[in-house]
Amino acid sequence: MAVDWSTEWFTSTVWIIGVTIASAVGCGLIGWLLARSTVWGRQFARLTVPYFTPRGPEGWQPLVTALLLLMLTIFLVRLNVLLSYSNNGLLTALQQLDTSAFTRYLVIFGVLATIYVVITLVEFYVQQRLVIKWWSWLTDHIVDDWLGDTAYHRGRFTRAPVDNPDQRIQEDIATFPASTVTLAAGAISALVSLVSFTIILWQLSGPLALLGVEIPRAMTFVAYLFVIVATVIAFRIGRPLIRLNFLNELFRASFRYALIRLRDSSESIAFHRGEPIEQATLSTRFSAVIGNAWALVFRNLKFIGFNLSVSQAAVVVPYVIQAPRYFSGAITLGDLTQTATAFGQVSDSLSFFRNAYDNFASYRAVLIRLNGLLDADADARALPSVVLEPSDDLEVRNLTVRLPDDQVLVDDLDLHLTPGDSLFVTGRSGTGKTTLLRSLADLWPYANGTVRRPLGDDALFLSQQPYVPLGDLRTALAYPGPAGDIDDARAVAVLRQVQLPHLVDRLDEVADWTRRLSPGEQQRLGFARLLLVRPRVAFLDEATAALDEGMEHTLYTLLREELPDTVIISVGHRSTLNRFHTDRLELLGEGRWQVAALSH
Repeated sequence: MAVDWSTEWFTSTVWIIGVTIASAVGCGLIGWLLARSTVWGRQFARLTVPYFTPRGPEGWQPLVTALLLLMLTIFLVRLNVLLSYSNNGLLTALQQLDTSAFTRYLVIFGVLATIYVVITLVEFYVQQRLVIKWWSWLTDHIVDDWLGDTAYHRGRFTRAPVDNPDQRIQEDIATFPASTVTLAAGAISALVSLVSFTIILWQLSGPLALLGVEIPRAMTFVAYLFVIVATVIAFRIGRPLIRLNFLNELFRASFRYALIRLRDSSESIAFHRGEPIEQATLSTRFSAVIGNAWALVFRNLKFIGFNLSVSQAAVVVPYVIQAPRYFSGAITLGDLTQTATAFGQVSDSLSFFRNAYDNFASYRAVLIRLNGLLDADADARALPSVVLEPSDDLEVRNLTVRLPDDQVLVDDLDLHLTPGDSLFVTGRSGTGKTTLLRSLADLWPYANGTVRRPLGDDALFLSQQPYVPLGDLRTALAYPGPAGDIDDARAVAVLRQVQLPHLVDRLDEVADWTRRLSPGEQQRLGFARLLLVRPRVAFLDEATAALDEGMEHTLYTLLREELPDTVIISVGHRSTLNRFHTDRLELLGEGRWQVAALSH
């Protein structure tokens, strides 16, 4: 096929701009329809629209980048078309022994090939830039949603708690933008290539007599029929891959969680000599991973084997059909080669969804898992909670605390503590002492009533095993505030006050302090935080259980001296704590309770 190269450059420019605009409008319209009519469309829109809307965090930048990527993708398709004409001219010139034509087409090929390389590199950069910035935003967005309103904690109490949120945040979020951009660019390239090379194939196709019937432009019909039939069969073979890929992520995350839990609890396991039980647990979870892996292998053997067979058949089909026309002189060698190229492009374009079906299966699993995490966060926020209001005092009105089975632990509790007051919560094990503190912190969803108290940084909770964050000791000491707010002199003084003088020279040492510090040292570190933060209300849940009575006496005395106006609520079992509190709340079981003043 002869080409007027003098006008082809202008035509190509207009074509690229026109197809880019049409593709952008078409993608937007299709996306809008899918988001309104399908579940997975709504799931996709939930993760994309907030970022790409002009009112999003980065304004027009993501949308402009996506449009630029779309234009570059279409540009590469057009270059492939021009390269097919260039190759046709080269081979035809060789066949006709035309030296000048061969030289001209060689120069054209060099120009086109150079442009192709440059545009491919630019496209790669633009694509990766879009992926990385989207990945960064999506991670911040989902982590904020997970941490917001303590959904990460309250999600444990929903009807269907989400599995492995850490894996979903770390792996699935990274996969989603990359897969979205890759699959979208591949689908658009396939559709534009399909139209472009179908035109070429139509122009080069001749009639074919079959069973006495002459089929005009037979090559085009053969290409479409060949690939459509293959695609339908491939989809039926590959359909189980969606479920298998979802289970693959689930089983691997479950196995990894068991390994992490074993590492974090290594001392307790070693004390109990629990290695055989742990080995059995790991073996059971890993067996599920391996079983699903084999299921994936056998399904992929069928799927990949069929696709490879179809792809190999697609190589020879155009030559078989066009060979009679070539031998009769109706077409040149260049025409024959360009026909094979066009047939291959049409076949590959039509086969894109067939060949990428396993990628779409994995992508669908990622989409389900990320939306599942967002749904779980929404369910966690929808759980009932106490009415929490700001106040300088601690005032509790009509607070009822239940277990998930609706058993009442504390019924209709009323309390009022003013600055400087302190309350000692006692009772038999199982009467709900710790659960009451969780309710006062709005962390227990099976409670209702009104709690008025200081909020934010003015309230601090110390559990029996204080949380020690990753990082240096200064960070652990300042938590949950920024480490930079604590100067060395204040940090050293507080560590000495809580009997941790051996740590004063290690403030900037980065270590796993949960393992370095004994339970008693961690509890003393918790008291150091109290002295630094100086909250207006402090909740202590057996915060001295790992300490002897002498150290407990020292720390509570220090607390009352340093924070005389702080409201303190302590849960404990030792009667020695009575002397440090003004009132006692005793939980009697079955929802009953009584409050009494303590005399000293």
